[in-house]
Amino acid sequence: MMPNRRTRRRARRHHPIPGECLSIYDPVHFGTDEYGLPVSVTLIYRNLLCGGEPGSGKSSLLNTIIAHAALSSDCRLWLFDGKLVELGLWRQVADVFVGNDITEAIARLRALQAEMDVRYRQLGAANRRKIVRSDGLDVIVCVIDELAYFSVTVGTNAEQDEFDRLVRDLVARGRAAGIIVIAATQRPSADIIPTSLRDLFGYRVAFRCTTDSSSDIILSVGWAKEGHSAKSVAPEDLGIGLLLAEGGIPRKFKAAFLTDEQIRVIVAHAWIMRDRKSS
Repeated sequence: MMPNRRTRRRARRHHPIPGECLSIYDPVHFGTDEYGLPVSVTLIYRNLLCGGEPGSGKSSLLNTIIAHAALSSDCRLWLFDGKLVELGLWRQVADVFVGNDITEAIARLRALQAEMDVRYRQLGAANRRKIVRSDGLDVIVCVIDELAYFSVTVGTNAEQDEFDRLVRDLVARGRAAGIIVIAATQRPSADIIPTSLRDLFGYRVAFRCTTDSSSDIILSVGWAKEGHSAKSVAPEDLGIGLLLAEGGIPRKFKAAFLTDEQIRVIVAHAWIMRDRKSS
């Protein structure tokens, strides 16, 4: 269903000209740090793992990332939403939207894996190691929320294992082919995020956790002992988290927040932009 007429009119009045569209190769605004400085992350060629207790700020960060991707003229959105309502507002501009159906989720991940393999064959034929902006090939941003829903809650053991295997393969091999995986969970435990999977994510964000071990499951074992634990975030400090980039030190920041109305306006902008691109 397309955005309503009133929202589309409002978006057209303020829609940037095509030359001002965002790119997924640009840094993505995450929020501000404890000194009031902006926190931006370049997601291309990277994946991101996000975890924390319910209501801690994961949805805020996911919405900010999806907003940038939706407004990027060189990006396609694949959204997996086990709870249906967390990412539902973006459904109109998603190329693929999967709800609480593990059979469809597996089928879509297999299709994304096949797309990844095609891209690698093309790169191999061109004697190249990764796609670049000048190729004109859309990057695919795959957002999975809630990871635990598909990994341990629904489906048979065989289906859960297949889902995990496909996610692991996409995280391990997808970056150079222009496939970015953003995975989130409110159950940061070893059965949901084994070390072998966590260590494949170049960026990790831990919002408030109830224990130091849960924080370490997201960031990596040992950070809590060095004073970097999401357990220290006060329950009332919604949106406060620790961002760990490859080779860095966890950095405290407050995630940007989009209201439902702001999301609807962004969706209308993105729908117009994508409609122009396809026409």
